[in-house]
Amino acid sequence: MEHKSFTKEDVLNISKKEKVLFVRLQFVDILGVPKNIVIPPSRLEEALEKGIPFDGSSIAGYATIEESDKIAKPDPKSFVILPEEIEKRKTAKLNCDIYEPNGKRFAGDAKYVLERVANKARKLGYIYNTGPECEFFLFKKDGDESTLIPNDAAGYFDLSHRDLAEGVRADISLALDNLGISTYTSHHEVSDGQHEINFRYDDAITTADRVITLKYVTKVIARNHGLHASFMPKPLFGLNGSGMHTHLSLFSLNGKNAFHDSKDKNQLSKLARHFIAGLLKHIKEITVILNPTVNSYKRLVPGYEAPTYISWANRNRSALIRIPTGRGSGARCELRNPDLSGNPYLQFAVMLAAGLKGIEGKLIPTDPVEKNIYTLSEKEKEKYDIHHLPESLGHALSLMEESDLLKETLGDHTFNNFLHVKKSEWEQYRTQVTPWEINRYLQIL
Repeated sequence: MEHKSFTKEDVLNISKKEKVLFVRLQFVDILGVPKNIVIPPSRLEEALEKGIPFDGSSIAGYATIEESDKIAKPDPKSFVILPEEIEKRKTAKLNCDIYEPNGKRFAGDAKYVLERVANKARKLGYIYNTGPECEFFLFKKDGDESTLIPNDAAGYFDLSHRDLAEGVRADISLALDNLGISTYTSHHEVSDGQHEINFRYDDAITTADRVITLKYVTKVIARNHGLHASFMPKPLFGLNGSGMHTHLSLFSLNGKNAFHDSKDKNQLSKLARHFIAGLLKHIKEITVILNPTVNSYKRLVPGYEAPTYISWANRNRSALIRIPTGRGSGARCELRNPDLSGNPYLQFAVMLAAGLKGIEGKLIPTDPVEKNIYTLSEKEKEKYDIHHLPESLGHALSLMEESDLLKETLGDHTFNNFLHVKKSEWEQYRTQVTPWEINRYLQIL
């Protein structure tokens, strides 16, 4: 179980009592891909006191060969013993903060990026909470190879013999619960083989940790069932893709929801409206972090329940930002374009940074649009001041290059390294000759 009160002594005592055989020291690269160093329990005290040195030169976005030495220092509060369905040998896991040899935090540590902007909110008197909805596909395997054949043909919320993954979702939920992450909903999604598992909102750093854990657990449990789990945004042409709709809120330090105002007709505070206005103003430039892959933009097209237009609404699900039902302590806004191909620490950081800009500038959002935006004419969209999200990774990168907000939020190291990695990815994609082009043009040109 996950315990926020664990100390170094607790970790050492429990590891000895439970006869832990291995300890995974976990962190992520700039793209959000989990990395780990495995140590024996005999080195656990050393790790907790001094950290474990490692070579970061081959980790995406970390360092060059000349400045590759880094130190992984585990956070005792993150200590968990992994359940048997995840690790057959008794193994514990700790999340790590990354340091330079001189004792300073490593500027390229994505968790540190989120900590900085969350601390900025805290200085203003607010705790930043996020609640992501995690969608994924389950595909059949052919031996050791993954296929693109969905494991079932059930539909949204189906309770029927067609939902072949109910047991898979149950096993994922139970494994997460054993790790201290309580799920509150799980269900079949719209597309064949598509599923969603959600857990309760929490402070953004805790939630980002949990997103990484959920993705790892989902893949392991799927493999145990002879399936492959994919968080790719749009693996199948013609079907809805997978996103990470993220619910955002600010709470005052005394525990009151700062987005709620009982006197407002929609029960939304001025602070919430400023936050929404900041998101709307800066969404184009932060989209590259929220949707960081070539494939992300195959999902963000009209007709598949993914947002493409920049607007907000109280109920309208075609809007980029909507206000879910439920006010009081549940008041929040839901940003609908992020996906799970990204780094959740960076994603949550830039969402908050944009919202804080709206609060600092006391920005006022445009009027909410409650109509189906996909059916509006271009003239009507112009009337409502509705703009389009970036349409490709290349477009999003060009907006990132000019973004002072991203430079400030990510810091020079992460900003420049992310830009370098993603420009390379875009160039590799842009210069490919695809089967679609061959089929379309070879015979007629």
